[in-house]
Amino acid sequence: MANRDKVLSLIGLAMKAGRCTSGETMTENETKLGRARLVIVASDASDNTKKKFRDMCEFYKVPICFYGDKDTLGHAMGKEFRASLAILDKGFADGIRKELKNREDIA
Repeated sequence: MANRDKVLSLIGLAMKAGRCTSGETMTENETKLGRARLVIVASDASDNTKKKFRDMCEFYKVPICFYGDKDTLGHAMGKEFRASLAILDKGFADGIRKELKNREDIA
């Protein structure tokens, strides 16, 4: 559980630092512009949403992971439900990936 808290803390810090964007449209835009360092999609997002982001991240060579649920991701960012978010900072992205890799949740 400590790893989960650390991931959510890093997402919150990235948000406060202005290095995180959320929502389907913003996440997609940042990925296509090459600014996204990591895309996180809620595990309870629709299959279409998961496929869309999986295919897009594969095409643009951006790491993607499926983590938490919409409510948890939104809460970590101080917002309502969020199905997707993009981390725009390499340091935050690496920290989150490291935590997830320890749990083998990374895609």
